[in-house]
Amino acid sequence: MGKIAFVFAGQGAQHTGMGKEISENVSAAAEIFAKADSVRPGTSQQCFEGSSELLAETKNTQPCIYTVDMAMAAALEANGVKADMAAGYSLGELAALAYAGSFSFDDGLGLVSQRGAIMQKASESCDSGMMAVLKLSDEKIEELSSKYTKVYPVNFNCNGQVTVAGDRAQLDQFKDDVKEAKGLVRILEVSGGFHSPFMSDAAEEFKKVLEGADIKDANIPVYSNWTAKPYEGDYKKALEMQIANPIRWKNIIEDMIENGADTFIELGPGTALTKMITRISKKVRMFNVKDMESLELTLKGVKENA
Repeated sequence: MGKIAFVFAGQGAQHTGMGKEISENVSAAAEIFAKADSVRPGTSQQCFEGSSELLAETKNTQPCIYTVDMAMAAALEANGVKADMAAGYSLGELAALAYAGSFSFDDGLGLVSQRGAIMQKASESCDSGMMAVLKLSDEKIEELSSKYTKVYPVNFNCNGQVTVAGDRAQLDQFKDDVKEAKGLVRILEVSGGFHSPFMSDAAEEFKKVLEGADIKDANIPVYSNWTAKPYEGDYKKALEMQIANPIRWKNIIEDMIENGADTFIELGPGTALTKMITRISKKVRMFNVKDMESLELTLKGVKENA
């Protein structure tokens, strides 16, 4: 068997009740939610009972998903499954770093909570949003977006899927161009145009937060969204830069495979990363952990191939 890679979910997969079943059945996961409530009171209640509107607010989404991501990792570790390398999608990158020992869960939740509040403030200062564009090449999407002053291809997810950020009025027009080019559009449940110039002020503000953070070298390779390579050198710079720069997810996964990963496990409340990775490579085994059923299937699948 090759190496196991954990991939941690970002925004967009949130839903009412996320993590509740795992917390009720796996004590290691319950401990994560208890820690979250001690750092940020009410986090578990938001995850378990929060409305879709409340969970869509970035200041809530980010700490809640970070907590769920880490609870799923704790459930796996409690059952003897550990990662050889890790990556996270956007906010999930902070969960990957916490998992790899760069900072504690508590410190990570503090960073994520501030990051979410800062990014929400930035999104409220401009009417921006995001959409996934499907069935068109990266080049075609870049060509279509170049006609607009405030539409940016930002997340290069997998073959035939790119996330675009933009001014909402311009995105409405861009959507028509995509459909005319025989592409498909899926509006994302996020509150702003992340990983784009709309977040430049947020990146600058988060830089100041990071100045006071104690961040250690990761104990396994953790991939940076900004460089698409494992972290080395200035961790704080990479975390600052990823807020207002594109995510090269396809490049990250390809590099992980090249470095021996043949089993990927998505951790978090959804399966978006699972679908992306399946499109990037048909040669890897893909699992996800979001509830008890998926945890049991993952444990069975990993142990059968150990």
